[in-house]
Amino acid sequence: MTDLTTLGIAAIRDGVRDGQFKAREVAEAFNAKVAGADALNAFLVKTPEHALAAADAADAARAAGETLKPLAGVPIGMKDLFATKGVATTAASKILEGFVPPYESTVSQNLWNAGAGMLGKLNLDQFAMGSSNETSAFGNVVSPWRRPNDTAPLAPGGSSGGSSTAVSAGLAPGATGTDTGGSIRQPAAFTGISGIKPTYGRCSRWGTIAFASSLDQAGPMARDVRDCAIMLEAMAGFDAKDATSLKLDVPNWEAALSADLKGKKVGVPKEYRVDGMPAEIEALWQQGIDWMRDAGAEIVEVSLPHTKYALPAYYIIAPAEASSNLARYDGVRYGLRDLPEGAGLQDMYAATRAAGFGDEVKRRILIGTYVLSAGFYDAYYTQAQKVRTLIARDFERAFDKCDVLLTPTAPSAAFALGEKQADPLAMYLNDVFTVPASLAGLPAMSVPGGLDKDGLPLGLQIIGKPLDEQGVLNASLAIEQRAGFTARPQAWW
Repeated sequence: MTDLTTLGIAAIRDGVRDGQFKAREVAEAFNAKVAGADALNAFLVKTPEHALAAADAADAARAAGETLKPLAGVPIGMKDLFATKGVATTAASKILEGFVPPYESTVSQNLWNAGAGMLGKLNLDQFAMGSSNETSAFGNVVSPWRRPNDTAPLAPGGSSGGSSTAVSAGLAPGATGTDTGGSIRQPAAFTGISGIKPTYGRCSRWGTIAFASSLDQAGPMARDVRDCAIMLEAMAGFDAKDATSLKLDVPNWEAALSADLKGKKVGVPKEYRVDGMPAEIEALWQQGIDWMRDAGAEIVEVSLPHTKYALPAYYIIAPAEASSNLARYDGVRYGLRDLPEGAGLQDMYAATRAAGFGDEVKRRILIGTYVLSAGFYDAYYTQAQKVRTLIARDFERAFDKCDVLLTPTAPSAAFALGEKQADPLAMYLNDVFTVPASLAGLPAMSVPGGLDKDGLPLGLQIIGKPLDEQGVLNASLAIEQRAGFTARPQAWW
């Protein structure tokens, strides 16, 4: 019999529906795989009983002749940024250690309503702040990939590193991620899977622990484009509890998938050809252009002149919003409380935050507080918001000439853990290709395009117009079919 853990979301859904295997068999297979992969440190909490309960419900519904739910029989991993009722939710931070929400995030509830089961809560960079999953208070996530003849552990990308590792290693057929400046797309590229950040507002932020509220957006990570489309349909939808939620019907993205790009124009932004870009990334980008042409698209060069300012603007806006959002963690209502003997309220705040927040979180809070302070608000934050407007306008003008944009996802393949940790600026540069779309609130997806000289995955990014997830998915499918990417990491864990 086929190893059920080699199947993706569509194959599991269809197999359960057609009676090829029982949902419980699927859940048991994935639970066993999760239990045997502690060396990857992808899961912070394992919830095998949740996966089994959802599976039993699917099997009972099929036995009764009922119409199965869209994700019936599909177990998934849940990034530990989504509040899950009765299950510990920490954002990978000591300051929330032991916090068990009495409520469910909208995104996770949508998935449970669709019939999905939860294998567990996935590790991440603390409060989603990081590009390598090295800032978690509960240890680094390790990529399942290795360089040939080299045992050095590699970064799975971040912040959704637990999600990317779980899907790439076959511990889950799909996982939720969140993307503030590239935290779905970059880890997807590092681990050879697919991931899409939808238009800002497509997925509710209610019950998702906030990093930067004007940028945070949930999305799916899975083995291929079709699986991402299926999962996104279940995650998305209007939510009255989220003021930024878009009151729009959710399209049937899976049904409309097509790799035929005849009549479409694909833009290639010249500003993404950055200094020092590795030859392999440049070559893959050119290969992607050729694939787009082969799919019937016309290639046009476009200009996004303010791209070079995107990263500086992002690292002003995101920390500013983080400093405001994280002010709620004070040791008073929930989470960690560090109360030195004889300490007053201010002392408790300081001691709790000093003990509970990691170095990267503290760094971003300090940056954010600085740029919002009275003497620097106009000089930094106001200017960054103006740049953000200009970046969004650049995209609008580019989309007058094309339907989607094609770029690399990341400036390199996965690097070794510890390789860039000492230099925050070097780490921030990992987001150079993903941040502009986040600032503009656009849908964007990473799909694996090939391997580098060390056999590590490289990704290509498709950026679309607002609300055109279908165009992004279709262009990504065209790449996927032509790339024929089937590489999987060799199990060492």
